[in-house]
Amino acid sequence: MTITHDPPGTSEPAPPNTLATTSDVVRALAGLVTAALGVVLLLNAPSSVQVVIALSGAGLVVAGVPLLLGRGIPGGDSAPDVATWPRWLDRAAGGVLVALGVTVVAWRVASVRVLAALLAAGLVVSGVTAIVRAVRGSRDDRVAGGLLGGASVAIGLFVLVWPKLSLFLVGLLIGAWLVLTGLTLVIRTVRGGRRRGPAPGTADGGARRRRLRRWAHTAGGALALLVAVALLGATALLYRGDPRIAPDAFYTPPQSVPEEPGRLIRSEQMTDVVPDGMQAWRILYTTTDGAGEPQVASGTVLAAEALPDGPRPVLSVAHGTVGIVPRCAPSLSASPFPDDAAAPQAQMVAEGWVVVASDYVGLGTAGPHAYLVGPDAAHNVLDAQRAADELDGVDLSARTVVWGHSQGGHSALWTGIVAPDYAPEIELLGVAALAPASDLHALAEGVKATTMGKVISAYIAKSWADYYPQLELTAMVTPGYGPIVRLIGNRCAATVGDALAGIATATQLSQEIFRPDQIDGEAGQLLRVNSPTGMIAAPVLIGQGTADGLVLPAQQRDFVAARCAAGQAIDFREYSGLSHLSLVETDSPLTAELLAWTNARLAGEAPTPTC
Repeated sequence: MTITHDPPGTSEPAPPNTLATTSDVVRALAGLVTAALGVVLLLNAPSSVQVVIALSGAGLVVAGVPLLLGRGIPGGDSAPDVATWPRWLDRAAGGVLVALGVTVVAWRVASVRVLAALLAAGLVVSGVTAIVRAVRGSRDDRVAGGLLGGASVAIGLFVLVWPKLSLFLVGLLIGAWLVLTGLTLVIRTVRGGRRRGPAPGTADGGARRRRLRRWAHTAGGALALLVAVALLGATALLYRGDPRIAPDAFYTPPQSVPEEPGRLIRSEQMTDVVPDGMQAWRILYTTTDGAGEPQVASGTVLAAEALPDGPRPVLSVAHGTVGIVPRCAPSLSASPFPDDAAAPQAQMVAEGWVVVASDYVGLGTAGPHAYLVGPDAAHNVLDAQRAADELDGVDLSARTVVWGHSQGGHSALWTGIVAPDYAPEIELLGVAALAPASDLHALAEGVKATTMGKVISAYIAKSWADYYPQLELTAMVTPGYGPIVRLIGNRCAATVGDALAGIATATQLSQEIFRPDQIDGEAGQLLRVNSPTGMIAAPVLIGQGTADGLVLPAQQRDFVAARCAAGQAIDFREYSGLSHLSLVETDSPLTAELLAWTNARLAGEAPTPTC
């Protein structure tokens, strides 16, 4: 037998550029499936949280399979040296990802928060593994791998903090991560196969392609990390809270205060936030709660700079929901006008009325604030007017009209109910309640599943747990919701940062605030007791927007119908297409009608009730 030798350079050609092993095929298929899941998630992100979590869990499974096979997702150019890279770490990380993914998909009865926590853990594990591989890997893709790993960790933390917030955004982020991860796996697996059989004469072209890919991976990783860090930064800003200062010494009463309600303790002229042509005072005064126990409240008084001679009629304004903690007091805000119907208030001041607005006990002064507790609010409103009459340079008439929006509408109605007995010296000419929180039980039931409904429910739960000794917060709210309710309760609804933080926190709650047995039990009974169902001798105007998503129009109609059936005269007006807030905006048709209605009461014109 003759043995021949091939001449140099004529050896058998290298195998074609194909996937060399079965594991390569599995890795490539896993990459394709991961990318496909990402695309599906991008298309279905707005549908439901269960869809997002299920698809994301499936993505964790397919992302973990290549790690179990012994070659991590980063692979390719960034694959660490075999001699130094601990393969067990790949397999351990892959096992964790697969286990988490299977749990997320299979555990259908778990809460959204638990499933999101598992999903976030998977993202963090994947990101940490990618970072470690990048640090120990080849120089070419070290930066890109580290950036992508950091983005994965940051997205995981974001999902952990906001499991339901902006489902569309979270779905987009996770979907994009799955697409990027899957395509990266496919490309790098193919490149790894080609390295085992490089085509001759392509060294320069391959180097250029590697540089382009490296720049693309780096840019993509930087963008992903930038977006994720921006989201976490926005989260930190939300949780930072309202920069409004805490109440100062003005709001702390002296050791000894007058025993009678409605006495002025102290006052100070306001200068920085007063509109031209007006003067304003901050006041601290005595009042009582619904049981007659002495309390101290704060408020504001606004009048024209040049008041006409003689006693001036009083516009007593009961403000809407601003929060339930002292720093939320309207008198601490950047405007002396309560946020509700500020433009018509300014007009009334220009016409010679004096505006008196109570903060209510617990806003400005020490709490607790009796949120939507009717008799307390009415006493606070009436005593503010009594105290304002003691100001030097302000001569108040007994003739009074009360305005209120939302919570303030509830307070205004209660003021009309208790005024004849509690403050008979005040001549109540009329009560205007705008989108009032009238039937509290129906309100709590009607919006309990909405985001704003959960914020209001949290305010009620925390405030009432502090106010009513027989109520306990943890017994009233859904198990595990106590800390979240306290967090929302410490936010002020009238400031942008706090309002967004409270709303964002409420979006994370998959269940209602109150336990069902509480709405039907003791808390529900107190909701009924605090609904303003007493008779009001003065003319009553109730204004309601038909697009109100908080105080539902149907509930308001039912309340009005019930009060009319009981013999209460009401001028009920609906405003088509107006929401809870747009009802009291400057360009609302209500504004002109409210001014005309109020001046008609002062002029002694007969009211025109609709029932």
